Amino acid sequence: MTQPPIPGFRDVPRTGVIYVMHRAAELGFSYDAPEWANLGQGAPETGPLPGAPPRIDTVTMNPRQHEYGPITGQVALRRKVAELYNTLYRQGKRSQYTWQNVSISGGGRVALARLAAALGNINMGHFLPDYTAYEELLSIFKAFIPIPILLDPDLGYQAPLEMVKREIQGRGLKAMLLSNPANPTGQVIDGDRLAQWVQLARNYRCSLILDEFYSHYIYNGQQGGGGAGELGSISEMKNGSPLHPGTPAPLPKMVSAAAQVEDVDRDPVIIVDGLTKNWRYPGWRISWTLGPQEVIDAIASAGSFLDGGANNPFQAEVLGLLEPECVIQETRAIQAAFRAKRDYTLDRLYKMGVLVEVEPAGTFYVWANLSQLPPPLNDGMQFFEAGLAEKVITVPGVFFDVNPEKRRTYARYRNYCRVSFGPEMEVLERGLDALERVIGRYSS
Repeated sequence: MTQPPIPGFRDVPRTGVIYVMHRAAELGFSYDAPEWANLGQGAPETGPLPGAPPRIDTVTMNPRQHEYGPITGQVALRRKVAELYNTLYRQGKRSQYTWQNVSISGGGRVALARLAAALGNINMGHFLPDYTAYEELLSIFKAFIPIPILLDPDLGYQAPLEMVKREIQGRGLKAMLLSNPANPTGQVIDGDRLAQWVQLARNYRCSLILDEFYSHYIYNGQQGGGGAGELGSISEMKNGSPLHPGTPAPLPKMVSAAAQVEDVDRDPVIIVDGLTKNWRYPGWRISWTLGPQEVIDAIASAGSFLDGGANNPFQAEVLGLLEPECVIQETRAIQAAFRAKRDYTLDRLYKMGVLVEVEPAGTFYVWANLSQLPPPLNDGMQFFEAGLAEKVITVPGVFFDVNPEKRRTYARYRNYCRVSFGPEMEVLERGLDALERVIGRYSS
């Protein structure tokens, strides 16, 4: 018999990823269980990578850091974030970010919640398929109306500029929320296309809220770097300290709309990033928001009643991670390791009969089409449940049909799932072996 709800409380749904992790835990999954393969949760491997800077393994705490921290974060960290973006993306530009253009938060979801709380009575566009955690975020704040924009697999899950322009004009959008690179499809907006998006936002006064948590996971450049794109040359770095004097190496490709901003305080471009993915420190729960000072002031007010500020002791410990030389070294290592895992994952999935309509150019996810698998595995939820029996976790595609307040009664992406190649290669191999056993059982 179902218990009645406690008076005054609603049934709060879990995000798609949290649902699958909870379901796996019911069947014995734990993070230290060596027989399980977690290809569901969006977590990068956190250990050492060849060529990467040493990982932080000790933390020294000043007793004063046990106090409350500033709502917008420590000034030293805010300044470091601003300097990093200026060095990587804004060399030679008149307008530069300062610490007043940066706010520190306790993770990406907190940063996005602050932004959502600061939005006015507007229409805000978002794309489908999209990050599962956006679902409740777009439901709980009532000031704005979320409007979905459906991406077409035949167009590579990309949004043509003319379509974006029509959506802004026709629906009166005053803000757009998107991840770049995109979760779950792994598609990237960069170069001239990204410049055009920023120009569109500038011309039509429509704020771009960009989740750039995967902006260092780019695979459409040359191995180990190449495609420097928006980055300046090493020799042009501020403080004039090249990584390898006399032997200029190609910079790894990174993508940020910060490179396309003309005036940091007037252009309606807001960027969210943090340590979770690009630095591989998800447990530290430190993120930042970069944008016009007016927006930073607004989300500071939201933070004062939503969360109270980020972890104070840890903020001082991460300053070294934001040195440009450290960032470039880490990014180069990430791209080499994760490109290899991506290619391995795609090869294994293709051999299993799984379709991938568009290979990921970024992130560490494969958006897999299961429609050619035998029933019931051609359904993402059934595929997920069958995988649990072999101790492997995936995320059903229906969770990426972000549907705030359940306005629609039907669900897209039933024939899809998201497979993460974030874990270590050993775990990835074990997980793909398990999926192969599942498919083999139903195919025989």
